[in-house]
Amino acid sequence: MDLTSSQREILNALVNGYETTESPMPATEIAEVCDRHVGTIRNLMQMMKSLGLVEGVPGSEGGYVPTDRAFDALDRERGEDGETLGLAHDYDRVDVAVESIDFTNVHHPEKCRARVTFRESVARFSVGDPVIVGPTPNSGLVLAGQVEAADEGRNELHLDVARLEAPLEE
Repeated sequence: MDLTSSQREILNALVNGYETTESPMPATEIAEVCDRHVGTIRNLMQMMKSLGLVEGVPGSEGGYVPTDRAFDALDRERGEDGETLGLAHDYDRVDVAVESIDFTNVHHPEKCRARVTFRESVARFSVGDPVIVGPTPNSGLVLAGQVEAADEGRNELHLDVARLEAPLEE
């Protein structure tokens, strides 16, 4: 299913919020996370309801709940947490759930690029921010680089990789 970047960003915010709380997410909370007007969120949610991506839950504790189709549209598995990796940003180390790390170019040592997909918003990152991700669970890979782009709709950072390290196995 082809979603616009706005639809994908809002659906990601809903899925992330729902997986954290396991309860319906109100439009006001989604609007706050996505920095959008609540009316815009409600309009988009109506459209996503018609596509079968979300369900509305009425009442004071109500809001929106993602359907299985929403998880499919985002290429995510329901309840799958992703691997928790260390991330250093702004001199702080935090544990984040990483969905995937894809190397988009490794043919030239000075032009190595990676796309890191997270289970949470990348809104706190800006172009030029230095980041370190890792170590990965199986290989112990650590990558360090600089943010070239942040795609909030896909929860992705595009990195210019300055350094890759993995421990040597004997």
